[in-house]
Amino acid sequence: MGAVYKREMRSYFTSPIGYVVAAVLFALYGFYYYSVMLSGSTYYISTFVYSNMFIWSMMLLPILTMRVFSEEQKNRTDQALLTAPVGVGSIVLGKFFASATVYAIILVGSLIPAIVIGFFSSPNWVLILGTVIGSFLYGIAILAIGTFVSSLTQSQIVAAIGTFGISILLVVIDQLTSIISNQVVVQVLNWLSFNSRYTPFTTGTFHIASIVFFLSVAAVFLFLTARKLESRRWS
Repeated sequence: MGAVYKREMRSYFTSPIGYVVAAVLFALYGFYYYSVMLSGSTYYISTFVYSNMFIWSMMLLPILTMRVFSEEQKNRTDQALLTAPVGVGSIVLGKFFASATVYAIILVGSLIPAIVIGFFSSPNWVLILGTVIGSFLYGIAILAIGTFVSSLTQSQIVAAIGTFGISILLVVIDQLTSIISNQVVVQVLNWLSFNSRYTPFTTGTFHIASIVFFLSVAAVFLFLTARKLESRRWS
């Protein structure tokens, strides 16, 4: 897994993908932090900066996973990868942890302005860190879904659009409950709602159930990705 992880991390920063995603997100973070400074209140760091950046992050995360397996299939390099003396689980985890690391670096980098502001005021770190941790957990679930979608197609564009579509669906799934009368379906949608699991983190509340939910979603889709690769290995 270590070799796959290092290979993926190198690919993110020897190609424009990692730099482009990081640059766009950091530019947006800078804009929102600038707006907070103009407002003169550190309260808006969590309620304004990260609430707005949450949507942007979910829109851009599919770019990190669109090439994970699609590019391998298109260039036929997946043949060497699948016949290498390494388990499919290690391959999937190596690629997933690489994309999660890039996202984690971006989130940690986004805290630098808050730390600087902290020298001159007193930001509510419970709210800020809660929102960041919630964003990371939500993000790794999306990255796992994107990794699975990437294993289904040779087209990076299809993988990106597919993951983006799922991300949008997960964001608006709460709104569907208002137009559905079947209570069983409503309960299922509420249980599947990512937003309802994410919202407590924005108030500084750490729900174990929400943490387990996001980690479970990531585990399920990584397992499905491994099974997909296993079927291709034997075929």
